[in-house]
Amino acid sequence: MAMLWKFMRVAKFSKTALSPKVKVRGIPTHSRYFSSKSVPSDFAANTPCSNTVELLGKAYPQDDYSNVTEKILSKVGKNLHNTKHHPLWLIKEQVKDHFYKQYIGRRGTPLFSVYDGLSPVVTVQQNFDSLLIPQNHASRRKEDNYYLNRDHMLRAHTSAHQWDLIHSGLDAFLAVGDVYRRDTIDNTHYPVFHQMEGVRLFSCHELFSSIKDGEGLQLFEQGHRTAHKQECHTMEAVRLVEFNLKQVLTKLMTHIFGDGLQVRWVDCYFPFTHPSFEMEINFQGEWMEVLGCGVMEQQLVNSAGAQDKIGWAFGLGLERLAMILYDIPDIRLFWSEDERFLKQFIVPHIWQKIEFQPLSRYPPLINDISFWLPSETYSKNDFYDLARTIGGDLIEKVVLVDEFTHPKLPVKLEHMIPSATVKEKF
Repeated sequence: MAMLWKFMRVAKFSKTALSPKVKVRGIPTHSRYFSSKSVPSDFAANTPCSNTVELLGKAYPQDDYSNVTEKILSKVGKNLHNTKHHPLWLIKEQVKDHFYKQYIGRRGTPLFSVYDGLSPVVTVQQNFDSLLIPQNHASRRKEDNYYLNRDHMLRAHTSAHQWDLIHSGLDAFLAVGDVYRRDTIDNTHYPVFHQMEGVRLFSCHELFSSIKDGEGLQLFEQGHRTAHKQECHTMEAVRLVEFNLKQVLTKLMTHIFGDGLQVRWVDCYFPFTHPSFEMEINFQGEWMEVLGCGVMEQQLVNSAGAQDKIGWAFGLGLERLAMILYDIPDIRLFWSEDERFLKQFIVPHIWQKIEFQPLSRYPPLINDISFWLPSETYSKNDFYDLARTIGGDLIEKVVLVDEFTHPKLPVKLEHMIPSATVKEKF
C-alpha cells in the first residue's frame, strides 16, 4: 500500500502557557520536536469509542460516516451568540435591533421573527436535500463536514432551517446559530462558527402594491432560465426582489459600520438561490466580503408550501463582522474565557464603540512534525482534527508546504510546513 510521508510544522506549546511537566501523549512540552507517529486515517471516526454519540439528550448510533471528535462535541451547546456581552452576542443583537426597528408589520409588531435556539443537530436531508444541493456536490463530503452518522450531522449552515421555517408558515425570519465545518487551522478559520440566516417572502400584492400601475404585473411565467432570472419568474418580479434584498442589506451594513460605507456586489453561485451575489464592503480602505445572498430557488419555496410567493435569502458570519468591526485578529479569541478579553465587551448598550486591546506579547513558537499516513483514505482535515483534539486552541496554524512522489517507490513525500505557530494568548 502506498504511504504518504508528511512533514508538518505545528506550534509548540508555550512554556508560559503549559507547565514543562505537562505531557502531550507522553511528549514533554519543552521538547524541541514532536516524535514521528503513525496516525490512523479513521481517527475522527473512532472518537468517541462507544457505538453511540450522546448529544443534547439524544443518542445517535455511529456508523462508517461518524467523524465527530470529542473536541467538537464539547463546543455544542456553548451558544456564544446567546451569551450576554459576548462580542458575537453584540453583533447578533445589533442586527436584530436594526431589523426590529426598521421593518414593522401591519399590526405594529416587528416583521421579522428571530430564532436563535434551534438545535445544531440536523438531518442530511435538512442540510443538503431541502436546499437542492446535488448528491454529488463537493459540499457533502465527509472530509468537510461533521457527521454523527449517515442520517444526522452538525449543521454546516443555518440555511438547514430554511425549509422548515417556511413550511411552518413564516414569511420573514432570521435564524442564528453555531455551524460546523472541518477546516484548516489558522487565525481566520475555526471548525465552529456562527451564522445568521435571513429570509423574506413576498406575495404578488406585497411586491407590486407600491408600484404605479402594478395591478397587472405577475410573479410567475413559463420562460427560460438566464443569468438574471429563473425560468418561472418574471423579470419585473426578480428586479424588485433583488432591489429590495440589496437595499435591506446595504441599510444593515451602513447601520453597523457607519454612513458613507462603500458597497459592491459580486455575482456568484449558490445551489439554493439564483441569481446569487456576494456583498463586499470597503472598510478602512480594504474590500471585504461579508455575506452571500440571492433570490431563492422557487423549487425550494414551492416544496415548503409557499407556491404563491417569491423571496430572497442571505447568510452572514457573525465572527466575520465582529472581527472587522472590533478589529479582533484571531477567530479563536471568541472561545476565550479570559476576563481580559471578555471584559472589553461589557458595555452599557450594544451600539457602543469598542476598541479591542490585544492580550499577549509572547512571540510564536514553531515546531516541525512528520509521520506516515495511508494515501487512500487520508484527508488533511483528519490531521487538523487530531491537532485540535490534542493541542486545542494553543495551536495557531498548520500548513502543508510541499509534496513529492517518488518515481520508483510507492511512497509519496509531502512536506507540510504548517506554519503551525502557537501563541500563548490566553
